Amino acid sequence: MTSYQKTNAVAGSTQEEMKVRYTAKTHTSGGRRGGVSRSEDGRLDVKFSAPGVPGTGTNPEQLFAAGWSACFISAMGHVASKMNVKLPADVAVDAEIDLCNSGDVYFLRARLNVSLPGLEREVAQGHCGRHARRNMCIFQRGTGNIDVTLKLV
Repeated sequence: MTSYQKTNAVAGSTQEEMKVRYTAKTHTSGGRRGGVSRSEDGRLDVKFSAPGVPGTGTNPEQLFAAGWSACFISAMGHVASKMNVKLPADVAVDAEIDLCNSGDVYFLRARLNVSLPGLEREVAQGHCGRHARRNMCIFQRGTGNIDVTLKLV
């Protein structure tokens, strides 16, 4: 099964029904040690530095953590609106992305620590958290091979 077929199966659609909503385009030169990346529209313009070494740039894991947490908050908001639940204004996600290795194989591990102050724990856990994670968050669906822990704080 191709990746397009897998995506369509998860989304419950066919190739004909799927619409591309947005394509992010970046140009990157160099790598995590001194590289740079810029988006086609100029909104993203970053320098890279490897984790734990001197440098003025960010690293890919930090960018991934920021993107995933923003997407997850939006997914929870979408799910909450379908459930007629109002998310707290100060909803937040502290994302932790681990860069791991076992021998020569590198992989990621993630933790999303979700803060939903004032929302009943049953609603947050049973509905918003699980449904947003499984069905709405595109980062979660697109990265099924990453071990993710979701924790309400």
